[in-house]
Amino acid sequence: MSNPKGQPLQLNPNWAQLREKLKSHGTKPSSKMTEKSEAEISKSVLGKRKESSEVESDDSQRNLLAPTSSDCSLTDSIAMDCEMVGVSPQGNKSALGRVTLVNRWGNVVYDEYVCPVDRVVDFRTKISGIRPRDLRKAKEFGVVQKKVAELIKGRILVGHALRNDLKALLLSHPRKDIRDTSEYQPFLKEGRSRALRHLAAEFLGVKIQNGEHCPVEDARAAMLLYQKNKREWEKNVKDFIRLKQKQKKRKQKKKLEANEALD
Repeated sequence: MSNPKGQPLQLNPNWAQLREKLKSHGTKPSSKMTEKSEAEISKSVLGKRKESSEVESDDSQRNLLAPTSSDCSLTDSIAMDCEMVGVSPQGNKSALGRVTLVNRWGNVVYDEYVCPVDRVVDFRTKISGIRPRDLRKAKEFGVVQKKVAELIKGRILVGHALRNDLKALLLSHPRKDIRDTSEYQPFLKEGRSRALRHLAAEFLGVKIQNGEHCPVEDARAAMLLYQKNKREWEKNVKDFIRLKQKQKKRKQKKKLEANEALD
């Protein structure tokens, strides 16, 4: 078909209609679809970040109580934690069921289940984590008691409410060598001792004792609380010992003066 010069080319009506449709339905996405896609992508990315941060948070809490060295030797300070079972007809009397010792690095140096002298009535599994099968091959109380006494002798003993653990072991330890997180002044609240899990949460930022107790974890938490406050704690102990010595000297001096006056 000829096209006279200067005259615009006339398209077939069908082609013109198709071109208009292509213009209105091009490859460019609509604003609604774009917003939706961006939102989905953003949500996906944030979701992954949130997941990642939660995993990292859990790992960091676990790692905080993990040993800081591979050294499993006996150190100048040892942390101890015990788990009890119930004996006596009602099961309301506590007896030693497990004892754990860790060194200053958090490595386990002793961990044994104990066969109580009396028959176990209540394993207190929900708290102690001890089950009947754990005590089937447990060591005799006397054997464990002797070993623990050897391990803690001449060392700083760290723990929480150690009076209960030592009572269960029928052992004593020099007062000057005990570092009890339930009695340390900065850890008290209104003059009262607080649970180890609360101290761990506030001062270490870790969660422990969520369900069954783990004596290894508890001993590590107590040791870490001590290590983080060691300088000030030891200074307070030295000041207290010095004060006691002065008071003792004053008492002896007064007694001597009183005797001389009688003479």
